[in-house]
Parts: sequence; structure tokens; C-alpha cells
Amino acid sequence: MSRFKLHDQFELLEFPDKYVVKPIESPIEAFSVDRRDGNIKPLDENTCSGTGNPIRVSTIYGVGGTIRLLAGTYLLVITSRKEVGTFLGFPIFRLTAMKFLPCNDALRFATAQQKRDEAYFTTLLQSLEITPGLYFSYQTDLTVNLQRRCKLAQAWTRKPMWKQADPRYVWNWHLLEELIECKLDSFIVPLLQGNILFLYLLYQVAELQLKNSPAVISLISRRCTRRLGTRMWRRGANLEGDTANFVESEQVLEINGFKFSLLQVRGSIPLLWEQIVDLSYKPGLKINKHEETPKVVQRHFHDLCQRYGEIMAVDLTDQHGAEGELSKAYAMEMERIPNVRYVSFDFHNICGTTNFDNLGVLYEQIGDEFEKQGYFLVDADDNILEEQKGVIRSNCIDCLDRTNVTQNYMAQKSLNLQLQRIGVFDSTECISMFEDDYTKFKTIWAEQGDEISLQYAGTYALKGDLVRYGKQTMTGAIKDGLSAMSRYYLNNFQDGVRQDAMDLISGRYTVGSNCPSQLQLSGSQPSKQFLPVASALLIGGVTVTSFTIHQAGRNSQQYLASALWAGVTAGVVAMIKANGRHLCSKPRLCHLI
Repeated sequence: MSRFKLHDQFELLEFPDKYVVKPIESPIEAFSVDRRDGNIKPLDENTCSGTGNPIRVSTIYGVGGTIRLLAGTYLLVITSRKEVGTFLGFPIFRLTAMKFLPCNDALRFATAQQKRDEAYFTTLLQSLEITPGLYFSYQTDLTVNLQRRCKLAQAWTRKPMWKQADPRYVWNWHLLEELIECKLDSFIVPLLQGNILFLYLLYQVAELQLKNSPAVISLISRRCTRRLGTRMWRRGANLEGDTANFVESEQVLEINGFKFSLLQVRGSIPLLWEQIVDLSYKPGLKINKHEETPKVVQRHFHDLCQRYGEIMAVDLTDQHGAEGELSKAYAMEMERIPNVRYVSFDFHNICGTTNFDNLGVLYEQIGDEFEKQGYFLVDADDNILEEQKGVIRSNCIDCLDRTNVTQNYMAQKSLNLQLQRIGVFDSTECISMFEDDYTKFKTIWAEQGDEISLQYAGTYALKGDLVRYGKQTMTGAIKDGLSAMSRYYLNNFQDGVRQDAMDLISGRYTVGSNCPSQLQLSGSQPSKQFLPVASALLIGGVTVTSFTIHQAGRNSQQYLASALWAGVTAGVVAMIKANGRHLCSKPRLCHLI
């Protein structure tokens, strides 16, 4: 049976009035985009041959869609790719470079405010061009897990790729509308972010040699786009029950003709809560009291049950302090949810920063149910031998570091059961007994944690040592410290713009030329005006205070000056603390919920 396949290489012909995208393998099938108004026009054999001489010709590897801003349309094209391996026999590519091409001529008629707005929007597009963790395939859909795809009718593979895909995991879904309307099916490349979520996709492959049984483990993480955002500006759930940093992770094992699949999901605590940056290292958590909260939780878990079956919610947050209050509120809401088991496990208290093996305490609580949920298994003839009946939904506060360590632990347990199921391992053997294979296995999970963290928090994951080595190393501690500082800087001073870019690409914010300027209403970013002054005063105050204190040891008359400068420094600190939220970068396009 024939399978739908996308064109995989194109000529991009640039003319003064239009762009023409022409498949190299099928040059009579092409389309043009007018550079003046962005109108898309499919071309046939006659119109292709009569386009004239272009001013520039380049090679591209796919079309990611279009987006309309104030001045017109921008066309997204893939300019560089890297093959990272094969999945189920099909090549998989990581997007390494992409470009938004302007197709507009209306900016010269715009007002001064519209020109300022357009400049900000194009800045957002430039930041989107370096989005990490985007993957695609020309021959197979990556958004549908193995269990679901094996149950779909064979005709599914003959549909255009965008029709095969699950929209919640397509990063560029909002950009595909015009291409779909123009029936350009063979050009449309659904992109997964892995990460994201939406799809966030993360793809890693480990080739193992388990007791002379060659095996391939593929790890695919799909980031949902329904509440796409950055670490501090997208927390909790929206009113529809979609949660921040929701990622479906699938571990696929191919060995001796068998294919196993294990699904796990992660996502922010599905309450209405926030953690607004204010220059403090750990901003305060705030639970928003809302009459819709019970329905939000119900909607979230109803959706999960519909998609995955039985759900076990594992909450890894602290049981004291602000995290404890949030966890308590979560536990109270879960008492209302039937047929979903809620398990609270204080990861930091039980495992600390080094005792990875203490996750066995958690497994003692949930292991029986986890094993009953099972995994998916098909043989070489695609006969379904086992089905996964449910999933574990894990969370901590960010759903990054603690969550990734825990999911890795559960994936190891399932892998052992799978290999015992087909006789590769006996009942006493486990993957940790095979050092080289075990190292590769832990490495792909650590790399997945880095990828998901990079997409949500802007830095590599913390606690990566626990996944790689089962303990904290000095190098890892230094790396974690640097990542923590980077997170602090990005969350406070960069993520407002990054959040706006994600709201724009996901369609949560749409640009309208007839609407009042949202950027004008939201005002400018005060941090750019006041933060350098505040920083200079603080650094200067600390420096002068230190100097005068040093001098006071030799001259008692300096004590008064020391006290004065210490007071000035304390005043600056108080001013910064009081105005912390105003000094941080914050989104300008959309509200938090």
C-alpha cells in the first residue's frame, strides 16, 4: 500500500515581486508567494516555466507555514537540517536553521505606532528562528505514539502528513492554515518540539547489545502546544484544563522483531496558580482562588483518561513551605476525581540531592499498579500482544529535574520487564548489570531532560548527574550552579519576550491591523530604563560601604561614613525589592491565564 511522502528538497527562487518554491524532484509542482501582499498561488507546468529569471536561487528543505503581521505575510522555510537516525525504518531530521521571509509592502503606509509594533513582532520572529528541539520526517508522522498508530486503519498512512498528525503536538500548527487552504499538502512539514509541547519532540537513539540481542531504544518526547510557554510565565493550567510544560514521553524498544512502547506524561500541577518573577531567587507561589478550579482539574484528567486509560498522578513536590501549600491544594482537588490515584512523594526529603536509589520507596507504593498498566508490544508481523492500559502522570514544580529523574527510574523498571517478557533477561537480570548498555540508556534520558529543560527554562536540566551516574559529582554540581544562575537571569530579564514569541507562534495572540495596539496598551519594558541605574547604585553602595568599613578599622571617624553608605545600600536594596516585578521582563501580548 502506498504511503504519503512529502517533498524533501526545494529550490527557492527569489524574484522582485514573489518567491517561488519548487520541488527539485518534481519541478512542475510549485507555488508562489507574492512579496507585496503574501497571497499564495499554486503553479502548474506552464506557469512554472514562465516565471523568468530569479535574482537569487537557494536550496531549502521544507515549508513551515505563514504568519500575517501588520505589514503583511511572512513565509517560514527550513534552511538547514540534520538526519539524527531512523524511527521504524524512516529517516528523522532535526531542524538546524529556519528563516521567516517577509512578503509585504504595506509597511510604508503604516502609522508610527504600527511601525513600532511591526518592529517588535519581527524581533519575535527572529527569536523563533532559533527555537530548539524541532524535529520532522518526510515519510512518517512523529506526533502519534506507537500504540495509537498500530490501531489506526492502514488508510491513515495515505493521508497528507498534516492530516496524520495530532494538532496538539505540532509546533507550527497555527502557521499551516493558508497552506492547507491552498491544498499544498506535499509541501507542508509538521514540526514537533520535544519538547515541548507541543509538540515539543525530543528524539534520541541508543543502539544496545543486550546479551547478544541487538536492540534499538528510541526516546521521543512530544511537547504540547496548548499551553506553550516559558518557565515562570506559564504555570499551572488554563480554564480548559491544559497545563504548562505538558510532555508525552515514549520509550520504544526494537529487539528480535518485537517492538515495545512505554508512555509517560508530565505536566504542571493542574490548578490555577502563578509564580511571578520579582528578582528574588524563588518568587512566591500564588494559588488563584477561582470558582472554576474544580472543573479545570476535572477537564484535565478527563482528557488524560480519554487518551491514555487509567491515570496515576505522582506529585513530587515538597510537603512544606510554599510548595507544600500548592501540593496540599492539589491533593484536596484530587479527592474529587474518581478513578485517578493520587500519590504524594516528597522527592527532596526522601532522595535529597544524591540518593537516587531511594526512588525505590516510591516504587514500593506504586510498582504493582505501574506493572498492571503495562506497556505496548507488537511482534514482527504487527500482531498486538500487549497494550498499555494507563500512564503515570508525574510532576514537580517545573516538571523538569525531579520529574525527569523519576521518569527515568520508571522507564528502567519497564525495560527490565519487557526484556524478561521475551526471554532476553531471566527474572534475576536487569539492565543495570550491563554497564555499557546501562550507560547509554541513562545518557539518552539525561539528554532528554536537557532538551525539555532548554525549551521551558532556557537552560540544561539540573540533577543530570542523578540520571547519568546515580549520584552528584563535583563537575555536575558546578554545572547545576551555572544553570541555576542562567535560569535566574533568563526568567527575570529575557523570558517576557520569549513568552510573547510563543504566544504569537501558537496563535494565542493574533495580530489585527484594525485593533488597538496591545503593545501601546501594555507600555514599555521598564526594566530597560531602571535596572542599569539600580544595579549601578547597588554595586556602588556595596563597594563604598566595604571600603569605608575597611578604613574604619584604622580611623574611627570613618564609622559615620560607613553607616551612611550602609544605609544608602540598604535603601537601594529595599527599592529594588519593592519594585522587583517592574524591573523584570514580562510578556506584553497576553494575560497569564
